[in-house]
Amino acid sequence: MRPPTRTSHPIYSLLPTDVEGFDSLAELALDMHSSWNHYADNVWRRLDPELWDITHNPWVVLQTVARDRIEHVLADPAFRKSVDDLVQDRRQAVAAPAWFQQHHSPGPLNCAAYFSLEFMLSEALPIYSGGLGNVAGDQLKAASDLGVPVVGVGLLYQQGYFRQVIDKDGAQQALFPYNDPGQLPITPLRRADGEWLRLEITLPGYSVWLRAWQVQVGRTTLYLLDSNDAANVPAHRGITSELYGGGLELRLKQELLLGIGGWRLLGELGIQPEVCHLNEGHAAFAVLERARSFMQASAQPFDVALAVTRAGNLFTTHTAVAAGFDRFPPALIEQYLGGYAEQKLGITLYDLLALGRRDPNDASESFNMAYLAIRGSGAVNGVSRLHGKVSRQLFAPLFPRWPADEVPVGYVTNGVHVPTWDSAPADDLWTQACGKDRWIASPETLEQHIRTVSDADLWQFRLAASQSLVGYTRERLSRQLAACGAAPEAVAEAQQIFDPHALTLGFARRFATYKRPNLLLHDPQRLLRLLSDPERPVQLVIAGKAHPDDRAGQDLIREWITFIRRPEVRPHIVFLSDYDMLLTEHLVQGVDVWINTPRRPWEACGTSGMKVLVNGGINLSELDGWWAEAYTPDVGWALGDGREHGDDPAWDAAEATALYDLLEKEVVPEFYTRDEQGVPTAWMTRMRESMAQLTPLFSANRAVREYTEQHYLPAASAYAARAADKGTLGRQVVAWRRATEKQWAGLRFGEVKITTEDKHHSVEVQLFLNGIDAKTIRVDLYADGLDGSEPMRQEMKHIGLSPDDPGGTIYRAVVSAGRPAADYTARAIPHFDGAAVPLENAQILWQR
Repeated sequence: MRPPTRTSHPIYSLLPTDVEGFDSLAELALDMHSSWNHYADNVWRRLDPELWDITHNPWVVLQTVARDRIEHVLADPAFRKSVDDLVQDRRQAVAAPAWFQQHHSPGPLNCAAYFSLEFMLSEALPIYSGGLGNVAGDQLKAASDLGVPVVGVGLLYQQGYFRQVIDKDGAQQALFPYNDPGQLPITPLRRADGEWLRLEITLPGYSVWLRAWQVQVGRTTLYLLDSNDAANVPAHRGITSELYGGGLELRLKQELLLGIGGWRLLGELGIQPEVCHLNEGHAAFAVLERARSFMQASAQPFDVALAVTRAGNLFTTHTAVAAGFDRFPPALIEQYLGGYAEQKLGITLYDLLALGRRDPNDASESFNMAYLAIRGSGAVNGVSRLHGKVSRQLFAPLFPRWPADEVPVGYVTNGVHVPTWDSAPADDLWTQACGKDRWIASPETLEQHIRTVSDADLWQFRLAASQSLVGYTRERLSRQLAACGAAPEAVAEAQQIFDPHALTLGFARRFATYKRPNLLLHDPQRLLRLLSDPERPVQLVIAGKAHPDDRAGQDLIREWITFIRRPEVRPHIVFLSDYDMLLTEHLVQGVDVWINTPRRPWEACGTSGMKVLVNGGINLSELDGWWAEAYTPDVGWALGDGREHGDDPAWDAAEATALYDLLEKEVVPEFYTRDEQGVPTAWMTRMRESMAQLTPLFSANRAVREYTEQHYLPAASAYAARAADKGTLGRQVVAWRRATEKQWAGLRFGEVKITTEDKHHSVEVQLFLNGIDAKTIRVDLYADGLDGSEPMRQEMKHIGLSPDDPGGTIYRAVVSAGRPAADYTARAIPHFDGAAVPLENAQILWQR
C-alpha cells in the first residue's frame, strides 16, 4: 500500500479553477485562519455581501457566486493585490518560527494529538454544540498562532448539533439540516495515487468504513472521520449523523470510532504523536488503541504497553458533576469491545471493565469513560482552579485514604482565542494600543498599553459596538419572526426594537436547570420595572438551546418566551433563537454586561464571559468557574458568597434578589452617571481594568502555553523514556507496581518517638517493610493544613535498621515545634523515579 499523503486535490470540477487568481481565493477559503483574520472579510464581502453576512462561510461564497463575478472582481488590480497579499502573509506566517520554535525547539515534542468529540472553529463548519467544542477549537487556533505542533482528531457529523426554532406556542423545536460536505471548508484526505483514505473498523459481526477529511487551521490540521460511506449499510452510515443524539449504543459507537479510529488514522498518515490529549472522556478509547499499537511494535503485553503509553497521555475533564460522565452498561462494553480486548489487547473482559470501574468486582457497575481516561493517562487536569478542586472530590473514590488535595487532578484554566471573538473595531483598538502581535506578548505589557486609551476613545468604541449589536438584533429578529409566520406588523416592529444608547445586558448559554437561566425572571414585575425605567432604560438579549431530551430546560425557554411576548415587555427583551457561533460573536462584541448565573460549583469553567473582555464588555457573574479566580471589585460584579448551597430554592431566591439589587444599585447607576461630555467615567475605569487585567490572562494563547510547558513537554519526555528499548522502563514500572500491590498489606508501622527541643520536633518512626525494597517506597511526615493553608508534607530520611527489632527500619524527620507534635503523623507511599503517584499506584499506609 502506498503511503498516504495530505496534499490537496481539486475535487469539484464545476469550480472555475482555470480563472487566474481562483486558486488563491480557494487557498484562503479552505484555511480556517480566515475565520479569525478580519482583514480577509472584505474579500468575501466583495464577492457576495448578503451571502457573506448570513453565512460567514468563505467556501460557500466562493462556490455560489457566478464565474463572471469572480472574473470581474479578480480583474480589479486593488482587489487582486489584497488577495495576493493575504496569501503571501498566510504562507509567511506558516513558515516563520513562532513562540514554540523560538523557545522549545528542538525538544522532545514533535506532535501532540488533540482528540475531541466536537470542535468549534467557525459557523462554516457546524460540528459543535457548545463549551467543549469552543475550548477545542480555540485551543487548536492558539496552537497555530504559537506554532505548537498539534493535530486535531474528531468526527464529521452529517447533521451536527440540532438547530433551534421557537414555534408560535413558545416551544423549542429541533431541526437537523444536512451538512453538505461540498459546502464545508474541508477536503477529502487522499493517498498519493488519489485514492480517498478510508479506514475499516471492525464492530461485532460487521465492519464500518470511515472516510477521512482534513481541515486546515492555520499551521495546524484537524482530521475528521465520518461513517457516511457508500460501502456501509444505512444504519452504519448514520453513526456520525448527530452530535449528542441517539442513545447509549450510538454514543458508544461514536466514541469507538473517535478513539480507536482516530488513533489508527494517525498511524495511516505516518503521524506518531508523543502526546495524546483527551479533551473529555469521550475519546478515552484512544488510550487502548495507542497501547495496542505499541504492543504491535514492541511485542510487549498490554500492561507494559499501557504503562509506557500512558506517560504520554493527558486527560482534561470538563465535568463538574458525576452524572455528567459517559457510562456504558457492562453488556454493551462486552458486545462491542469484548473481542477487541481478548484478540487485540490480550486481556480478559474483566480486566477491560476494571479500567472503567471503581470496584472491579462489582459486576453491576457501569463502565465509566472518565475512569478509563484516568487509568490510561499520565496526568489529569480540570479547567479552572475551582473545577480542579471539584474534580478531586469527584475522583477521590479512585484514590481511597489519600487526602483530597493530593488526588492527582491539577488544573489549567480555559481561555478563549481572542482574535476569533474580537470585533474588527476591537482589533483596531488593541492593535493601535498594543501592536499586531500583542497576544503573544507578556500580560504586563498589554496591561500598560491598553490603559493608555482615553475614556473618550473607549466610549466611542463602545457606542459603535452597541449600534452594531442593535442593528444585528433587529435584522436577525425580523428574519426569525418572518420565518415563523409572524404578522407583518410584528416583523416591522422588530426592525425598530432597542435603543443603541441604552444599557444592554446579555445572557446566552445552554438552557439547563443548573445554569439557572431564569434566575433573572424570579420576580418578573421587578425585572420589568428595571428594564422600563424611562430615565435609565435597560434592554436584555437572551439566547440559548436546551437539549432535545431536556424537558426541564425547554420549559425554562418557554417561560422566557411567554414573558417576552407580553406587550409591555416586548420592547425591552429579545430572545434570539438558534444560538450558534455567529450569534455568539455579535453578542459578545456588543453587550455592555454579560450575566452568568450557574449554581456553584457546577460551572466547570464557562468561557462565554471571557469573550466579552476584549470587546469592552463587563461581567456580572456567579463566583463559579473562571470568574471565581478572575473577579476583583474593580473589573466587574460578583454574585453569591463563594460557597456551595446545592439545589436550594431559598438560596436561589436570595441570589435573585441580590442580582436585582446589583443591577438597580450599582450597574445601572454607574452606566448612566456621566461627565460633562456625556462619558460614564466610572464605567470606563471598570471597563478599562477588565480589558487590561483579564483579557490576556483568560486567552487560549495563555492556556496553550501552559499546556505545552506544564504537560506536553514533560509528557513527551516521559513517553520517550518509557518507550526506549522497546519499553524497558515500562516493564520496570509494571514490576514495581505488582510488587508493591502484592506486599503492601504486610507493611506496618511500629514505635514512634518524638523529642522536642530548640523549637523543633524530632520524629522517628519504625516501619516494617515486609520484604518490600526500601527504595520503592517513600515515608512522609504529614500534617493537615491550617485555616485553608496547604498541608505539610516532609520526606523522612531512612537512617537504618531498628536496633531493637531487626525487622524494623527507622525513618526520621525534624519539623518546627510551632504546631503540637500530635498534629503530625507518618505515612508510607509507593515510589519509583518518573512514576506518577498516586495516579499509577494508589497504595498508602498511615501510621494513625
